[in-house]
Amino acid sequence: MRISFSPQRRDTTLELSRAGDVLTINGDPFDFSGVPEGASLPQEAIAGNWFVGPVERVAGQLRMTLVLPHGPNPSPAVAFPEALNVTSDGAIDVPFDPPPPEPEPEIEPETPEDDE
Repeated sequence: MRISFSPQRRDTTLELSRAGDVLTINGDPFDFSGVPEGASLPQEAIAGNWFVGPVERVAGQLRMTLVLPHGPNPSPAVAFPEALNVTSDGAIDVPFDPPPPEPEPEIEPETPEDDE
């Protein structure tokens, strides 16, 4: 399975896993076992909004392009991701930027109370 990416600004995450010809995206399975050699399944025939263009089977390999969500300032690895050649079943490492660290809460200095 060859997965290319089309980076887009979105406030979502992308989790992928593979089991044979089934690609699971954020918990939703997409079964491409019915795509024969040399065929192309148009984007319009695929439910969901993660696919950019058709899914094709070329030389026995499924090929597709998926949206790669990113934040407002993506790293070069996320803005210009390389395609993945997925050869085994299981979770797929997707390029991502970790969220920025939470800012430290400001602590008000204690003021001594006046004793009158």
